[in-house]
Amino acid sequence: MRWIRAAAENRRTDISGQTQVGVRWSRLRAVITAAALATGLTALAALPTTAAADETRQARQVAYVSNLTEGTVSAIDVATNTTIATIPVGNGPRGVAASPGGTRVYVPNSTSGTVSVINTATNAVTTTVPAGTQPAGVAVTPGGTRAYVTNNGSNTVSVINTATNTVIATIPVGAQPFGVAVTPGGTRAYVTNNGSNTVSVIDTATNTVIATIPVGNTPLGVAVTPGGTRVLVANRSDNTVSVINTATNTVIATIPVGSLPSEVAVTPGGTRAYVTNSGSGTVSVINTATNAVTTTVPAGTQPAGVAVTPGGTRAYVTDFISSTVSVINTATNTVEATLGAGTGPIEVAIANVP
Repeated sequence: MRWIRAAAENRRTDISGQTQVGVRWSRLRAVITAAALATGLTALAALPTTAAADETRQARQVAYVSNLTEGTVSAIDVATNTTIATIPVGNGPRGVAASPGGTRVYVPNSTSGTVSVINTATNAVTTTVPAGTQPAGVAVTPGGTRAYVTNNGSNTVSVINTATNTVIATIPVGAQPFGVAVTPGGTRAYVTNNGSNTVSVIDTATNTVIATIPVGNTPLGVAVTPGGTRVLVANRSDNTVSVINTATNTVIATIPVGSLPSEVAVTPGGTRAYVTNSGSGTVSVINTATNAVTTTVPAGTQPAGVAVTPGGTRAYVTDFISSTVSVINTATNTVEATLGAGTGPIEVAIANVP
């Protein structure tokens, strides 16, 4: 600033000294240029280099697919749609769920009566937890401290402490419990009982059943909307989806879908639900505001499991018969890729792996 003021004074008082003024302005420009260069270099030095930016990479999304017949879990990189690992687990892996932090994946092994715990950093099983008879479904609480596992053969739900990987409670529910989903607040777990055509509502604070809701015949898959106000249940023998109001724990709508609906997943925005119809080889897309099917997407021979990416742009659907995974673009509701998996892929969950 002193250089600028001095130059202005010289220009006003020494009109006749044109050469002197020119020299002073030249010096002024040199100083300003040097200062600008120094400032620019300092700012550039403060920016991360390309190598540093690569080192602080963002979490990647990985789809974990349980292969029932093969006894493995396929790990598929969502960005490239390529299998990056095939992980041996127990016999008859069925359900699959990722922890909220993306560091662990839980897989009930229906034939072994165990739950495999996968470390997503190494894609290897680190712990095997004994559960009940024929464990089928699994859901992890939003805080990541508990995993709820349905035991289809013993009519119970095992509660696993994820810090110790031990069962801390066993909850009696309805006949042949199958699917389970936990509310966003973590206060309730909804369990489908395909042998009694009901849904058991568990209070996660006391680990007791506080309500039993009649639904359709042979309820299997279950999902909770992001707002926690609705629960959707796929009724396999009825070809319907029951919609439960969580405030009253009553069915408020029944939606016809395709043949033999198996699983259901809701988009992060809560506006759409994707239901696999294993009998008709399709996926029904439900508008959750109107509780009506808006689109039916052909998806393989016998679609089974379904999971929507955290961004809501893709739905991954397992095909049990063809041992593939269909990738649905949720903007166009068309299959944009068909990926290979293990033998008998049955369920899928997507983890944000750090």
